[in-house]
Amino acid sequence: MRNKGTLSIRRALPRMSWAPKNLYNLWRRTVGPEADALRFRVTGSTTLFQQRWKSKALMRAYHGDYIPEKIFKRWYLPETLPDVRPQRSTSSSDDKADLAEYAKRKERAKRFEEKIQQKGMAPVGSLMMAEVERRIDVVVFRSCFAHSIYEARRLVVHGDVLLNGKKHTNANTRLAPGDMITVNPSAIRFFKDLPTEQDDVIERYFEPKPKEGEEKPVVAAKPAESEAAPPAIEGEAEAPSTTAESSSSTSSAPVESEPSTEEAPSTPPAPVKLTPFKLPYYASPHLFIPAYIEPSFSTCSAIYVRHPTARPGYSEIPTPYDADGALVRYAWEWYVQRRPRVRGTRRLTQGPEDRVKTVKVQEEVGGPAFNVRVGKGGKRNLKEDIERFKRAMKVARGSKVAA
Repeated sequence: MRNKGTLSIRRALPRMSWAPKNLYNLWRRTVGPEADALRFRVTGSTTLFQQRWKSKALMRAYHGDYIPEKIFKRWYLPETLPDVRPQRSTSSSDDKADLAEYAKRKERAKRFEEKIQQKGMAPVGSLMMAEVERRIDVVVFRSCFAHSIYEARRLVVHGDVLLNGKKHTNANTRLAPGDMITVNPSAIRFFKDLPTEQDDVIERYFEPKPKEGEEKPVVAAKPAESEAAPPAIEGEAEAPSTTAESSSSTSSAPVESEPSTEEAPSTPPAPVKLTPFKLPYYASPHLFIPAYIEPSFSTCSAIYVRHPTARPGYSEIPTPYDADGALVRYAWEWYVQRRPRVRGTRRLTQGPEDRVKTVKVQEEVGGPAFNVRVGKGGKRNLKEDIERFKRAMKVARGSKVAA
């Protein structure tokens, strides 16, 4: 983690993490005492500039806080928000058909407006973070293979994540629909035993604190159990005599043996482990998979199916805030006024890897654009490689300028 104050309780900024502190900060910002600060009012004491800046800070704290602001505005901020509203049906027909349906136009228009009011508008404001959700480290975290986004980034950088079966160490790569990621099972912490001192948060928080000059009751109980163990061993030596007496009593009076079996305490059955995952106690609020990811926990892999989208009343971008609230709208207004301008094709080629454009170049060129072909006898055909490289560069520059 780059900053020690990332999970600061004083600032109470929700992050992409399963940590107990982050869960507490998430509660404070959504339901707790800090939730009222996110309800912006026209008659409030804060100005419009302050409301937009605060909204931007809260959105960026959760969505890619480790991405520098300059890089986020240049490469991860979309130019416009997509229009996902229901479109009116426009069919090109003759004048006779238009005149025949002239009487029904007003009724259709009225029904269309009622349908829009009933369904509501799609929360497209949250789609401003769609490019961040395409990152390979974010997909690893959304697939529940990592405890936090910082751990997911470390897995990618250390080579524990495969992209389409090949080792990939660039955490800034944005995936294309159909890409598959595979995580090394030995690097996933949920397959390992839980450390009691760190993950037993409930027991540590509700344990009574001892007063000054007193010892902890838990520490005093452990030696007592160890001292009580030797007498149990001595009792085992007397077991044959007791068993002999019980066998003689059962032979003489078999009816008296029934009460003894009923009074014996029954041992509870051992818990059955349904899955090999060993999740912490506080993981339940974070166990969800977005609709655009198809995970396979048996193989520790996931497929990025498609780009996230939104429909009336629902957004596929996981966010702790209202997807159609004032906070998301103010954050978008902040970035619209401060969008950097990207000039020239040279600057466009310096951005992070985008798998959508890479696949497009490979399809137009006809195969991997930058792989070296080997001719007969194991020799490289340099002329052919140079021509393929020039064609790939022309296609890449044309696609980035058009985008």
